[in-house]
Amino acid sequence: MPRRLRRVRRRHSLRRRTRLCDSFHRPGQTRPVASTRIPPGRFRRHNRCRLGGPYLPTRSALVKRDELYARARQSLPGGVCASTRLNTALGHPLYVERAEGSQLFDVDGNAYLDMSCGHGAALLGHGHPAVRAALHEAADLGVCCASDTIHHVELAEQICALIASAERVRFTNSGSEATLHAIRLCRAATGRDRIVRFTGHFHGYHEHTFIGGHVPADQLDNPSAYRESPGIPEPLTQFICSIPFNDLAAVERVLEQQGEQIATLILEPVDFNSGGIPPQPGYLQGLRDLTSKYGVLLFFDEIQTSFKKSTGAAQADFGVTPDICTIGKSLGGGLPLSAICGGADLMDLYKPVGEVTHSGTFMAPLASVLGGLAFLDQVTQPSFYPDLLAEFDRFYAEVDAMIARHRIPVQVPRHGARFGVILGLDRAPIDYRDALEHRKDLWLAFIRHAFERGVYFHDYGGGPCHHGFSVAHSRDDVDRVLQVMDESFGAIATQF
Repeated sequence: MPRRLRRVRRRHSLRRRTRLCDSFHRPGQTRPVASTRIPPGRFRRHNRCRLGGPYLPTRSALVKRDELYARARQSLPGGVCASTRLNTALGHPLYVERAEGSQLFDVDGNAYLDMSCGHGAALLGHGHPAVRAALHEAADLGVCCASDTIHHVELAEQICALIASAERVRFTNSGSEATLHAIRLCRAATGRDRIVRFTGHFHGYHEHTFIGGHVPADQLDNPSAYRESPGIPEPLTQFICSIPFNDLAAVERVLEQQGEQIATLILEPVDFNSGGIPPQPGYLQGLRDLTSKYGVLLFFDEIQTSFKKSTGAAQADFGVTPDICTIGKSLGGGLPLSAICGGADLMDLYKPVGEVTHSGTFMAPLASVLGGLAFLDQVTQPSFYPDLLAEFDRFYAEVDAMIARHRIPVQVPRHGARFGVILGLDRAPIDYRDALEHRKDLWLAFIRHAFERGVYFHDYGGGPCHHGFSVAHSRDDVDRVLQVMDESFGAIATQF
Protein backbone atom coordinates (compact mmCIF):
# COMPACT_ATOMS: atom_id res chain seq x y z
CA MET A 1 0.00 0.00 0.00
CA PRO A 2 1.38 3.46 -0.86
CA ARG A 3 2.84 5.26 2.16
CA ARG A 4 0.64 8.32 1.61
CA LEU A 5 -2.47 6.17 1.62
CA ARG A 6 -1.44 4.36 4.81
CA ARG A 7 -0.90 7.71 6.50
CA VAL A 8 -4.25 9.10 5.36
CA ARG A 9 -6.15 5.95 6.31
CA ARG A 10 -4.50 5.92 9.75
CA ARG A 11 -5.62 9.51 10.39
CA HIS A 12 -9.10 8.72 9.18
CA SER A 13 -9.40 5.59 11.31
CA LEU A 14 -8.51 7.53 14.46
CA ARG A 15 -11.53 9.72 13.88
CA ARG A 16 -13.90 7.01 12.73
CA ARG A 17 -16.57 6.31 15.27
CA THR A 18 -18.25 3.00 15.75
CA ARG A 19 -21.71 3.42 14.27
CA LEU A 20 -25.02 1.79 14.91
CA CYS A 21 -25.58 0.18 11.54
CA ASP A 22 -29.13 -0.97 10.85
CA SER A 23 -28.20 -2.78 7.66
CA PHE A 24 -30.74 -5.46 6.92
CA HIS A 25 -32.32 -4.83 10.31
CA ARG A 26 -35.62 -6.58 10.85
CA PRO A 27 -38.32 -5.48 13.32
CA GLY A 28 -37.78 -7.07 16.68
CA GLN A 29 -34.08 -7.64 16.13
CA THR A 30 -31.27 -5.81 17.88
CA ARG A 31 -29.37 -3.60 15.50
CA PRO A 32 -25.79 -4.83 15.18
CA VAL A 33 -22.94 -2.54 16.09
CA ALA A 34 -20.72 -2.02 13.06
CA SER A 35 -17.92 0.21 11.94
CA THR A 36 -17.55 1.41 8.38
CA ARG A 37 -14.85 -1.22 7.87
CA ILE A 38 -16.43 -4.47 6.73
CA PRO A 39 -14.10 -7.36 5.88
CA PRO A 40 -14.32 -8.39 2.21
CA GLY A 41 -16.78 -11.20 1.63
CA ARG A 42 -18.66 -10.65 4.88
CA PHE A 43 -21.39 -8.72 3.11
CA ARG A 44 -21.65 -11.38 0.44
CA ARG A 45 -21.75 -14.27 2.91
CA HIS A 46 -24.10 -12.97 5.55
CA ASN A 47 -26.15 -10.03 4.31
CA ARG A 48 -27.90 -11.51 1.34
CA CYS A 49 -31.36 -12.90 0.66
CA ARG A 50 -31.39 -16.30 -1.02
CA LEU A 51 -32.96 -16.20 -4.44
CA GLY A 52 -33.94 -19.86 -4.64
CA GLY A 53 -35.04 -21.39 -7.93
CA PRO A 54 -35.90 -19.69 -11.20
CA TYR A 55 -38.65 -17.12 -11.08
CA LEU A 56 -40.81 -16.67 -14.15
CA PRO A 57 -42.82 -13.42 -14.01
CA THR A 58 -46.26 -13.43 -15.60
CA ARG A 59 -48.54 -10.59 -16.60
CA SER A 60 -50.56 -11.14 -13.44
CA ALA A 61 -47.36 -10.88 -11.40
CA LEU A 62 -46.61 -7.43 -12.82
CA VAL A 63 -49.90 -5.66 -12.15
CA LYS A 64 -48.45 -3.01 -9.83
CA ARG A 65 -45.69 -2.25 -12.32
CA ASP A 66 -48.20 -1.67 -15.11
CA GLU A 67 -50.31 0.55 -12.88
CA LEU A 68 -47.28 2.52 -11.73
CA TYR A 69 -46.00 2.91 -15.30
CA ALA A 70 -49.34 4.35 -16.39
CA ARG A 71 -49.37 6.66 -13.37
CA ALA A 72 -45.76 7.76 -13.84
CA ARG A 73 -46.34 8.81 -17.44
CA GLN A 74 -48.79 11.42 -16.19
CA SER A 75 -46.07 13.32 -14.33
CA LEU A 76 -42.72 12.08 -15.68
CA PRO A 77 -41.88 12.19 -19.41
CA GLY A 78 -42.01 8.56 -20.50
CA GLY A 79 -42.60 7.53 -16.90
CA VAL A 80 -38.90 7.84 -15.97
CA CYS A 81 -36.50 10.34 -14.40
CA ALA A 82 -33.76 9.63 -16.97
CA SER A 83 -34.13 8.60 -20.60
CA THR A 84 -32.04 5.42 -20.36
CA ARG A 85 -34.07 4.00 -17.48
CA LEU A 86 -36.59 2.64 -19.95
CA ASN A 87 -35.42 -0.88 -20.73
CA THR A 88 -36.31 -1.08 -24.42
CA ALA A 89 -36.09 -4.87 -24.40
CA LEU A 90 -38.92 -5.01 -21.86
CA GLY A 91 -40.87 -2.00 -23.11
CA HIS A 92 -41.00 -0.50 -19.64
CA PRO A 93 -38.75 0.60 -16.76
CA LEU A 94 -37.94 -1.72 -13.89
CA TYR A 95 -39.60 0.03 -10.96
CA VAL A 96 -37.53 -1.03 -7.96
CA GLU A 97 -39.10 -1.08 -4.52
CA ARG A 98 -35.85 -1.94 -2.78
CA ALA A 99 -32.44 -3.43 -3.45
CA GLU A 100 -30.30 -5.63 -1.25
CA GLY A 101 -26.87 -7.07 -1.95
CA SER A 102 -26.96 -8.64 -5.40
CA GLN A 103 -30.69 -8.33 -5.91
CA LEU A 104 -33.37 -5.93 -7.06
CA PHE A 105 -36.96 -6.28 -5.88
CA ASP A 106 -39.65 -4.74 -8.08
CA VAL A 107 -42.94 -3.21 -6.95
CA ASP A 108 -44.67 -6.57 -7.44
CA GLY A 109 -42.23 -8.30 -5.08
CA ASN A 110 -40.29 -10.15 -7.77
CA ALA A 111 -36.57 -10.66 -7.15
CA TYR A 112 -33.92 -10.30 -9.85
CA LEU A 113 -30.18 -10.87 -9.78
CA ASP A 114 -28.79 -7.52 -10.85
CA MET A 115 -26.36 -7.55 -13.78
CA SER A 116 -26.43 -3.78 -14.20
CA CYS A 117 -25.35 -2.80 -10.67
CA GLY A 118 -26.38 0.81 -11.14
CA HIS A 119 -24.62 0.97 -14.55
CA GLY A 120 -21.42 0.10 -12.69
CA ALA A 121 -21.90 2.31 -9.63
CA ALA A 122 -22.77 -0.47 -7.16
CA LEU A 123 -19.47 -2.37 -7.11
CA LEU A 124 -20.02 -3.06 -3.40
CA GLY A 125 -23.58 -4.23 -4.05
CA HIS A 126 -26.77 -2.57 -2.89
CA GLY A 127 -27.04 -1.36 0.69
CA HIS A 128 -23.53 -2.25 1.79
CA PRO A 129 -23.24 -1.86 5.58
CA ALA A 130 -20.24 0.47 5.33
CA VAL A 131 -22.11 2.80 2.98
CA ARG A 132 -25.22 2.71 5.15
CA ALA A 133 -23.09 3.62 8.16
CA ALA A 134 -21.64 6.53 6.17
CA LEU A 135 -25.15 7.80 5.46
CA HIS A 136 -25.99 7.66 9.16
CA GLU A 137 -22.82 9.55 10.01
CA ALA A 138 -23.60 12.24 7.43
CA ALA A 139 -27.08 12.68 8.87
CA ASP A 140 -25.70 12.94 12.40
CA LEU A 141 -23.09 15.53 11.38
CA GLY A 142 -25.86 17.63 9.84
CA VAL A 143 -23.76 19.25 7.09
CA CYS A 144 -26.10 19.65 4.13
CA CYS A 145 -24.11 21.23 1.30
CA ALA A 146 -21.94 24.15 0.20
CA SER A 147 -19.30 23.38 2.84
CA ASP A 148 -16.00 21.53 2.80
CA THR A 149 -14.98 19.29 5.70
CA ILE A 150 -11.96 17.32 6.82
CA HIS A 151 -13.59 14.33 5.13
CA HIS A 152 -13.34 16.05 1.74
CA VAL A 153 -9.63 16.58 2.34
CA GLU A 154 -9.10 12.98 3.43
CA LEU A 155 -10.89 11.62 0.37
CA ALA A 156 -8.84 13.83 -1.96
CA GLU A 157 -5.64 12.69 -0.24
CA GLN A 158 -6.57 9.05 -0.68
CA ILE A 159 -7.34 9.53 -4.38
CA CYS A 160 -4.02 11.31 -4.90
CA ALA A 161 -2.30 8.33 -3.28
CA LEU A 162 -4.06 5.84 -5.55
CA ILE A 163 -4.37 7.48 -8.99
CA ALA A 164 -1.09 8.09 -10.82
CA SER A 165 -2.24 11.23 -12.65
CA ALA A 166 -3.73 12.82 -9.51
CA GLU A 167 -1.72 15.52 -7.75
CA ARG A 168 -4.87 17.57 -7.22
CA VAL A 169 -8.55 16.59 -7.16
CA ARG A 170 -11.81 18.45 -7.68
CA PHE A 171 -15.12 16.71 -6.99
CA THR A 172 -18.37 16.72 -8.94
CA ASN A 173 -21.56 14.73 -8.55
CA SER A 174 -21.95 13.16 -11.99
CA GLY A 175 -19.63 12.00 -14.72
CA SER A 176 -21.17 14.49 -17.14
CA GLU A 177 -20.29 17.34 -14.79
CA ALA A 178 -16.77 15.99 -14.42
CA THR A 179 -16.03 15.85 -18.16
CA LEU A 180 -17.67 19.24 -18.74
CA HIS A 181 -15.46 20.98 -16.17
CA ALA A 182 -12.36 19.03 -17.19
CA ILE A 183 -12.76 19.99 -20.85
CA ARG A 184 -13.11 23.65 -19.86
CA LEU A 185 -9.88 23.32 -17.89
CA CYS A 186 -8.06 21.75 -20.86
CA ARG A 187 -9.20 24.56 -23.15
CA ALA A 188 -8.10 27.20 -20.67
CA ALA A 189 -4.72 25.54 -20.14
CA THR A 190 -3.91 25.27 -23.85
CA GLY A 191 -5.73 28.28 -25.27
CA ARG A 192 -7.25 25.93 -27.86
CA ASP A 193 -10.86 24.99 -28.51
CA ARG A 194 -11.00 21.73 -30.47
CA ILE A 195 -11.47 18.26 -28.97
CA VAL A 196 -10.49 14.92 -30.47
CA ARG A 197 -12.74 12.07 -29.36
CA PHE A 198 -13.42 8.53 -30.51
CA THR A 199 -16.55 7.31 -32.23
CA GLY A 200 -18.57 5.07 -29.92
CA HIS A 201 -17.10 6.41 -26.67
CA PHE A 202 -19.33 8.17 -24.17
CA HIS A 203 -18.36 11.22 -22.12
CA GLY A 204 -21.62 12.61 -20.78
CA TYR A 205 -24.73 14.32 -22.03
CA HIS A 206 -23.52 17.91 -22.38
CA GLU A 207 -23.00 19.76 -25.66
CA HIS A 208 -19.20 19.47 -25.61
CA THR A 209 -19.18 15.67 -25.82
CA PHE A 210 -22.61 14.60 -27.09
CA ILE A 211 -21.41 14.99 -30.66
CA GLY A 212 -19.77 12.27 -32.75
CA GLY A 213 -20.17 9.46 -30.21
CA HIS A 214 -22.81 6.86 -31.00
CA VAL A 215 -23.20 7.64 -34.67
CA PRO A 216 -25.61 5.75 -36.98
CA ALA A 217 -23.88 3.54 -39.54
CA ASP A 218 -25.10 5.65 -42.45
CA GLN A 219 -23.40 8.76 -41.01
CA LEU A 220 -20.00 7.30 -40.17
CA ASP A 221 -18.42 9.01 -43.18
CA ASN A 222 -18.68 12.28 -41.24
CA PRO A 223 -19.11 11.36 -37.56
CA SER A 224 -17.96 14.75 -36.27
CA ALA A 225 -21.12 16.35 -37.68
CA TYR A 226 -23.51 14.02 -35.88
CA ARG A 227 -25.35 15.57 -32.93
CA GLU A 228 -26.67 12.89 -30.59
CA SER A 229 -29.71 14.87 -29.48
CA PRO A 230 -31.89 17.65 -30.82
CA GLY A 231 -31.10 20.92 -29.09
CA ILE A 232 -27.34 20.85 -29.64
CA PRO A 233 -26.38 23.88 -31.76
CA GLU A 234 -24.84 22.93 -35.10
CA PRO A 235 -21.93 25.41 -34.77
CA LEU A 236 -20.56 23.35 -31.85
CA THR A 237 -19.68 20.52 -34.24
CA GLN A 238 -16.75 22.60 -35.52
CA PHE A 239 -15.00 22.01 -32.19
CA ILE A 240 -15.26 18.19 -32.37
CA CYS A 241 -13.14 15.75 -34.35
CA SER A 242 -14.45 12.19 -34.03
CA ILE A 243 -12.17 9.39 -35.27
CA PRO A 244 -12.00 5.57 -34.98
CA PHE A 245 -10.66 3.93 -31.82
CA ASN A 246 -7.54 1.73 -32.00
CA ASP A 247 -6.20 3.50 -35.11
CA LEU A 248 -2.97 5.35 -34.26
CA ALA A 249 -2.47 6.44 -37.86
CA ALA A 250 -5.79 8.31 -37.76
CA VAL A 251 -4.74 10.05 -34.54
CA GLU A 252 -1.40 11.11 -35.98
CA ARG A 253 -3.02 12.51 -39.14
CA VAL A 254 -5.41 14.65 -37.11
CA LEU A 255 -2.76 15.90 -34.68
CA GLU A 256 -0.34 16.65 -37.49
CA GLN A 257 -2.95 18.66 -39.40
CA GLN A 258 -4.81 20.33 -36.51
CA GLY A 259 -2.58 19.96 -33.45
CA GLU A 260 -2.28 23.70 -32.85
CA GLN A 261 -6.08 23.91 -32.52
CA ILE A 262 -6.63 20.84 -30.31
CA ALA A 263 -6.89 21.23 -26.54
CA THR A 264 -7.36 17.61 -25.57
CA LEU A 265 -7.78 14.08 -26.81
CA ILE A 266 -10.43 12.36 -24.68
CA LEU A 267 -11.21 8.65 -24.54
CA GLU A 268 -12.46 5.77 -22.46
CA PRO A 269 -9.34 3.60 -22.03
CA VAL A 270 -11.71 0.65 -22.46
CA ASP A 271 -14.71 1.44 -24.65
CA PHE A 272 -17.37 0.08 -22.33
CA ASN A 273 -20.10 2.02 -24.09
CA SER A 274 -19.54 0.02 -27.28
CA GLY A 275 -19.55 -3.31 -25.47
CA GLY A 276 -16.21 -3.19 -23.62
CA ILE A 277 -13.76 -2.91 -26.53
CA PRO A 278 -10.20 -2.93 -25.15
CA PRO A 279 -7.27 -0.91 -26.50
CA GLN A 280 -4.93 -2.82 -28.79
CA PRO A 281 -1.48 -3.61 -27.35
CA GLY A 282 0.64 -0.46 -27.32
CA TYR A 283 -2.25 1.77 -28.38
CA LEU A 284 -2.55 3.82 -25.19
CA GLN A 285 1.20 4.34 -25.05
CA GLY A 286 1.04 5.46 -28.68
CA LEU A 287 -1.56 8.06 -27.70
CA ARG A 288 0.65 9.20 -24.84
CA ASP A 289 3.59 9.65 -27.20
CA LEU A 290 1.60 11.46 -29.90
CA THR A 291 -0.20 13.86 -27.57
CA SER A 292 3.08 14.75 -25.88
CA LYS A 293 4.68 15.36 -29.28
CA TYR A 294 1.95 17.78 -30.38
CA GLY A 295 1.30 19.47 -27.02
CA VAL A 296 -2.23 18.07 -26.65
CA LEU A 297 -3.53 17.09 -23.21
CA LEU A 298 -4.27 13.37 -22.93
CA PHE A 299 -7.58 12.90 -21.10
CA PHE A 300 -8.64 9.48 -19.80
CA ASP A 301 -12.34 9.48 -19.01
CA GLU A 302 -12.30 6.78 -16.34
CA ILE A 303 -15.78 7.33 -14.98
CA GLN A 304 -16.55 3.72 -15.90
CA THR A 305 -13.10 2.08 -15.84
CA SER A 306 -12.02 3.40 -12.43
CA PHE A 307 -11.91 0.73 -9.71
CA LYS A 308 -13.22 -2.03 -11.98
CA LYS A 309 -9.94 -3.95 -11.93
CA SER A 310 -7.65 -2.14 -9.49
CA THR A 311 -7.46 0.87 -7.20
CA GLY A 312 -5.27 2.66 -9.75
CA ALA A 313 -7.90 2.61 -12.53
CA ALA A 314 -7.17 1.71 -16.16
CA GLN A 315 -4.12 3.99 -16.25
CA ALA A 316 -2.52 1.62 -13.74
CA ASP A 317 -3.91 -1.48 -15.46
CA PHE A 318 -2.26 -0.47 -18.76
CA GLY A 319 0.72 1.46 -17.38
CA VAL A 320 -0.03 4.75 -19.17
CA THR A 321 -0.50 8.01 -17.25
CA PRO A 322 -2.68 10.74 -18.79
CA ASP A 323 -2.43 14.47 -18.13
CA ILE A 324 -5.93 14.54 -16.69
CA CYS A 325 -8.61 12.00 -15.88
CA THR A 326 -12.11 11.74 -14.53
CA ILE A 327 -13.13 8.97 -12.13
CA GLY A 328 -16.47 8.10 -10.65
CA LYS A 329 -19.43 5.75 -11.00
CA SER A 330 -18.52 3.42 -8.11
CA LEU A 331 -16.38 6.01 -6.28
CA GLY A 332 -19.20 7.04 -3.93
CA GLY A 333 -20.11 3.48 -3.01
CA GLY A 334 -23.37 3.91 -4.91
CA LEU A 335 -23.84 7.56 -3.96
CA PRO A 336 -23.37 10.34 -6.55
CA LEU A 337 -19.69 11.27 -6.69
CA SER A 338 -17.11 11.83 -9.42
CA ALA A 339 -13.74 13.54 -9.50
CA ILE A 340 -11.40 15.39 -11.84
CA CYS A 341 -7.77 14.43 -11.28
CA GLY A 342 -4.64 15.99 -12.74
CA GLY A 343 -1.21 17.45 -12.15
CA ALA A 344 -0.77 20.41 -9.81
CA ASP A 345 0.17 22.88 -12.55
CA LEU A 346 -2.97 22.03 -14.50
CA MET A 347 -5.45 21.73 -11.64
CA ASP A 348 -4.26 24.91 -9.94
CA LEU A 349 -5.72 26.84 -12.88
CA TYR A 350 -9.05 26.42 -11.08
CA LYS A 351 -10.20 29.32 -8.91
CA PRO A 352 -9.29 30.48 -6.33
CA VAL A 353 -5.69 29.77 -7.37
CA GLY A 354 -6.21 30.38 -11.08
CA GLU A 355 -9.04 31.85 -13.14
CA VAL A 356 -11.05 28.80 -14.33
CA THR A 357 -14.41 28.44 -12.63
CA HIS A 358 -15.60 25.14 -11.18
CA SER A 359 -18.30 25.37 -8.55
CA GLY A 360 -21.79 24.33 -7.49
CA THR A 361 -23.90 24.33 -4.35
CA PHE A 362 -24.20 20.55 -4.28
CA MET A 363 -20.67 19.63 -5.41
CA ALA A 364 -19.52 16.69 -3.24
CA PRO A 365 -22.23 16.52 -0.56
CA LEU A 366 -20.94 15.10 2.70
CA ALA A 367 -22.97 11.89 2.43
CA SER A 368 -21.30 11.07 -0.89
CA VAL A 369 -17.85 11.94 0.44
CA LEU A 370 -18.29 9.66 3.45
CA GLY A 371 -19.61 7.02 1.07
CA GLY A 372 -16.43 7.50 -0.95
CA LEU A 373 -14.25 7.00 2.12
CA ALA A 374 -16.19 3.85 2.98
CA PHE A 375 -15.81 2.60 -0.59
CA LEU A 376 -12.05 3.16 -0.67
CA ASP A 377 -11.73 1.51 2.72
CA GLN A 378 -13.23 -1.61 1.16
CA VAL A 379 -11.41 -1.73 -2.16
CA THR A 380 -7.98 -1.10 -0.62
CA GLN A 381 -8.21 -4.18 1.57
CA PRO A 382 -5.65 -6.72 0.29
CA SER A 383 -8.10 -9.47 -0.66
CA PHE A 384 -10.70 -7.30 -2.39
CA TYR A 385 -9.51 -7.44 -6.00
CA PRO A 386 -7.92 -10.92 -5.90
CA ASP A 387 -11.24 -12.38 -4.68
CA LEU A 388 -13.36 -10.34 -7.08
CA LEU A 389 -11.22 -10.98 -10.14
CA ALA A 390 -10.87 -14.70 -9.40
CA GLU A 391 -14.65 -15.02 -9.53
CA PHE A 392 -14.75 -13.06 -12.76
CA ASP A 393 -12.06 -15.23 -14.30
CA ARG A 394 -14.20 -18.26 -13.51
CA PHE A 395 -17.28 -16.56 -14.95
CA TYR A 396 -15.53 -15.52 -18.16
CA ALA A 397 -14.09 -19.01 -18.68
CA GLU A 398 -17.57 -20.51 -18.32
CA VAL A 399 -19.09 -17.97 -20.71
CA ASP A 400 -16.40 -18.64 -23.32
CA ALA A 401 -17.06 -22.37 -22.99
CA MET A 402 -20.82 -22.02 -23.40
CA ILE A 403 -20.39 -19.85 -26.50
CA ALA A 404 -18.15 -22.51 -28.02
CA ARG A 405 -20.63 -25.20 -27.05
CA HIS A 406 -23.54 -23.41 -28.72
CA ARG A 407 -21.35 -22.55 -31.74
CA ILE A 408 -22.72 -19.05 -31.98
CA PRO A 409 -20.99 -15.83 -33.08
CA VAL A 410 -20.82 -13.91 -29.80
CA GLN A 411 -18.04 -11.75 -28.39
CA VAL A 412 -17.72 -10.96 -24.68
CA PRO A 413 -15.08 -8.23 -24.26
CA ARG A 414 -14.17 -7.74 -20.63
CA HIS A 415 -12.11 -5.64 -18.25
CA GLY A 416 -12.21 -6.49 -14.59
CA ALA A 417 -15.71 -6.28 -13.17
CA ARG A 418 -17.50 -5.20 -16.39
CA PHE A 419 -18.09 -6.90 -19.70
CA GLY A 420 -20.06 -6.55 -22.91
CA VAL A 421 -22.08 -8.99 -25.01
CA ILE A 422 -21.89 -8.43 -28.77
CA LEU A 423 -24.13 -10.86 -30.65
CA GLY A 424 -23.53 -11.78 -34.27
CA LEU A 425 -19.83 -10.91 -34.37
CA ASP A 426 -17.40 -13.74 -35.16
CA ARG A 427 -14.18 -11.83 -34.37
CA ALA A 428 -12.86 -9.70 -31.53
CA PRO A 429 -14.13 -6.12 -31.93
CA ILE A 430 -11.58 -3.40 -32.64
CA ASP A 431 -13.74 -0.30 -32.76
CA TYR A 432 -17.28 1.06 -32.90
CA ARG A 433 -17.82 -0.09 -36.48
CA ASP A 434 -17.46 -3.67 -35.30
CA ALA A 435 -19.94 -3.05 -32.48
CA LEU A 436 -22.49 -1.84 -35.04
CA GLU A 437 -22.66 -5.40 -36.40
CA HIS A 438 -24.36 -6.36 -33.13
CA ARG A 439 -27.68 -8.19 -33.62
CA LYS A 440 -29.98 -5.86 -31.74
CA ASP A 441 -33.01 -8.10 -32.26
CA LEU A 442 -31.30 -11.09 -30.67
CA TRP A 443 -29.92 -9.00 -27.81
CA LEU A 444 -33.40 -7.78 -26.90
CA ALA A 445 -34.65 -11.38 -27.02
CA PHE A 446 -31.74 -12.44 -24.78
CA ILE A 447 -32.63 -9.79 -22.19
CA ARG A 448 -36.30 -10.80 -22.17
CA HIS A 449 -35.41 -14.48 -21.80
CA ALA A 450 -33.09 -13.74 -18.87
CA PHE A 451 -35.61 -11.40 -17.25
CA GLU A 452 -38.27 -14.11 -17.27
CA ARG A 453 -35.82 -16.28 -15.32
CA GLY A 454 -34.99 -13.69 -12.68
CA VAL A 455 -31.78 -12.17 -14.08
CA TYR A 456 -31.79 -8.48 -14.98
CA PHE A 457 -29.66 -7.13 -17.82
CA HIS A 458 -30.25 -3.48 -18.60
CA ASP A 459 -30.64 -2.36 -22.20
CA TYR A 460 -29.34 1.03 -23.32
CA GLY A 461 -31.31 1.34 -26.55
CA GLY A 462 -30.47 -1.99 -28.15
CA GLY A 463 -26.75 -1.45 -28.68
CA PRO A 464 -23.98 -3.38 -26.93
CA CYS A 465 -23.02 -1.80 -23.65
CA HIS A 466 -21.69 -3.11 -20.35
CA HIS A 467 -22.79 -5.35 -17.51
CA GLY A 468 -21.21 -6.80 -14.40
CA PHE A 469 -21.27 -8.14 -10.88
CA SER A 470 -20.65 -6.69 -7.47
CA VAL A 471 -18.81 -8.19 -4.51
CA ALA A 472 -22.24 -8.96 -3.07
CA HIS A 473 -22.84 -11.58 -5.77
CA SER A 474 -22.15 -14.98 -4.24
CA ARG A 475 -20.79 -18.00 -6.08
CA ASP A 476 -24.36 -19.33 -6.19
CA ASP A 477 -25.48 -16.06 -7.77
CA VAL A 478 -22.79 -16.32 -10.42
CA ASP A 479 -23.73 -19.94 -11.12
CA ARG A 480 -27.37 -18.93 -11.50
CA VAL A 481 -26.44 -16.17 -13.96
CA LEU A 482 -24.33 -18.64 -15.94
CA GLN A 483 -27.24 -21.07 -16.07
CA VAL A 484 -29.62 -18.41 -17.34
CA MET A 485 -27.12 -17.09 -19.88
CA ASP A 486 -26.61 -20.64 -21.15
CA GLU A 487 -30.36 -21.09 -21.54
CA SER A 488 -30.72 -17.69 -23.19
CA PHE A 489 -27.91 -18.33 -25.68
CA GLY A 490 -29.56 -21.66 -26.45
CA ALA A 491 -32.90 -19.98 -27.05
CA ILE A 492 -31.47 -17.64 -29.69
CA ALA A 493 -28.83 -19.97 -31.18
CA THR A 494 -30.98 -21.07 -34.12
CA GLN A 495 -31.64 -17.46 -35.16
CA PHE A 496 -28.10 -16.58 -36.23
